[in-house]
Amino acid sequence: MAAQQSPPPAEPKARPDLVRAPYSDADVQFMAGMIPHHAQAVLMASMAKSHNANPALQLMCERMLISQRDEIEYMRNWLRDRSQVVPPADATHHKMKHGDMEHEMLMPGMLTDDELAQLDAARGSAFDRLFLGFMIRHHQGAISMVETLFASSGAAQDNLVFRFASDVLADQSAEIGRMHQMLDTV
Repeated sequence: MAAQQSPPPAEPKARPDLVRAPYSDADVQFMAGMIPHHAQAVLMASMAKSHNANPALQLMCERMLISQRDEIEYMRNWLRDRSQVVPPADATHHKMKHGDMEHEMLMPGMLTDDELAQLDAARGSAFDRLFLGFMIRHHQGAISMVETLFASSGAAQDNLVFRFASDVLADQSAEIGRMHQMLDTV
């Protein structure tokens, strides 16, 4: 007898009664755009073990996987609570609407499909070098997204958005420093 698979967990319900602060279109765009940004980082970091990355890089990637997955759910809940469109947790492109037209785009610093294929084809120290170079650029893109948010009039007035964006800025900056150190030893 074949084992039955349990259905995927249901999406949490929106909690609009918990929304206490005003939010802006820039806040919504930041949160919605950061989901595919994080999802691509999860995809990249999930390759480390199977691609024979060095143990220190594998450990860093495991930390990234845990934090980025948690943050994706945080952003999805923030959007859901405000009755906004919630991208799937594994979305790799940001969907933008302009009137009746919709198109997908990569957020700043994200890898193209060709670059992802190049990373997937690499093993060992070649993977380490590519991963670190690509992830440094990826993190710099996230920092650029935070800077754009903070420069937007009326944005980040919601304390949850401000704290989250500030944490992204601090965490990604620190990881860039660690990755530069690792890159010097590969």
